[in-house]
Amino acid sequence: MERKMEDNIRDPETGSEAGGEDPLVGNVNKLIVIPPGYAGVPRRGHLIFDACFESGNLGRVDYVSEFEFDLFIRPDTCNTRFRVWFNFTVENVRETQRVIFNIVNFSKTKSLYRDGMSPVVKSTSRPKWQRVPAKHVYYYRCPEHRRNYVMSYAFCFDREDDVYHFAYCYPYTYSRLQHYLGSLERRNLDYLQRELLGLSVQQRNLDLLTITSPALLKPDREKRVVFLTARVHPGESPASFICQGVIDFLVSQHPVARILRDHVVFKIVPMLNPDGVYLGNYRCSLMGFDLNRHWQDPSIWAQPTLHAVKQLIVRMNQDPKISLEFYIDVHAHSTMMNGFMYGNVFEEEERVHRQAIFPRLLCHNAPDFSFSSTTFNRDVVKAGTGRRFLGGLLDDTSYCYTLEVSFYSYIAAGSNTPVAYTEEAYMKLGRNVARTFADYYRLNNLTGDNKSTSLSNSILDGQSYRQGNSHGIGRNPDGDKAERRIHGNKGDY
Repeated sequence: MERKMEDNIRDPETGSEAGGEDPLVGNVNKLIVIPPGYAGVPRRGHLIFDACFESGNLGRVDYVSEFEFDLFIRPDTCNTRFRVWFNFTVENVRETQRVIFNIVNFSKTKSLYRDGMSPVVKSTSRPKWQRVPAKHVYYYRCPEHRRNYVMSYAFCFDREDDVYHFAYCYPYTYSRLQHYLGSLERRNLDYLQRELLGLSVQQRNLDLLTITSPALLKPDREKRVVFLTARVHPGESPASFICQGVIDFLVSQHPVARILRDHVVFKIVPMLNPDGVYLGNYRCSLMGFDLNRHWQDPSIWAQPTLHAVKQLIVRMNQDPKISLEFYIDVHAHSTMMNGFMYGNVFEEEERVHRQAIFPRLLCHNAPDFSFSSTTFNRDVVKAGTGRRFLGGLLDDTSYCYTLEVSFYSYIAAGSNTPVAYTEEAYMKLGRNVARTFADYYRLNNLTGDNKSTSLSNSILDGQSYRQGNSHGIGRNPDGDKAERRIHGNKGDY
């Protein structure tokens, strides 16, 4: 270990590593940063940086002074455009040592760091992630770095034996997902199936969960399906917490969850880009592709996970027994507050109005979800996204959304004070997303949950829906999907 560390001592004058390659190609590996001209054995307080671990990202460290260090994000693999996610550890600290870390090469200029966001930190003796105090964080245009935007934060190390871990946001790794899915499987729930839908380029699992009553999966049964995906952009880790919140609720014994399983088939792909997540990329896959721009024609060899999911959805859409009613792709947003949605724009005005119903219901269920921030668009640059492509592929009984959540905070109704998201708050949003389907499908009256029933009725019944079987649980004998559409009052949205 000592020899390895000595081989990775950075020369602060040249900015290069002894025997190393381009410093931004890979992550720093137990890198000791020593003062200029220092020739002795590294001592305590000469910080050791490391990002050679799952989802790690730190490409370079420059010594500025004993109290200040410039840190460089490693770009996404095979794509130098994206530099946002960072995730690294620091050790060999001196007690009461105060430092300033400057993240100097963000690829984005707009950032929630302008609005109070701060990195997250944990340490060996304090393993729960928490945010660095916002008063110690500064985001500014720096003349010493070609007027690029820099995020600087001050930190005081207080325990010499601790390893300190810093990240852009709460990490959620591929291994964490595999452990979570394994724990679900061991519960032997008859309403949960885990399948291997495919493999990534680096042979990581593309998992597919099916959550529903076994009776609904019989070949002769007609099925309404909700399809959810997450982590197509690997650095958007809040999406995984939301996805886990959805899953946790749907597999629970909550009365609403039981009723949902009896009437709806939930298909969930929790990690669309496992290679990118593992490698610590922000937006791209191993080969440098933004997968959320390749839905129209994904390559079976370059984008195998996307190809597998698309093929599954196409097959489901061609099955007359299946009504694929929702597709929701979960993301995180680097410049907006709250949770919100993107939807599609259609020529049929009625379809546009109907598409607004689910986010309106979610707004009533989740205090951190903002309907006013929810927008419907058909931007040309978004044509290759899941929301846009599937919105054009599926019929008009289907609704396709991108669900976004802030990397930082939400502002509840009636307040002007941002509330910073925690891991639990992200998962709570996921649980609220799941619950909202009961309101949408008017299932709450079957659970005895009067509060939720009142909520759904107050929103749904005011929208001039077609009477009869317009959105009941049964289907017409002829299986006509159109009979199960929601028809909203065009003046309400």
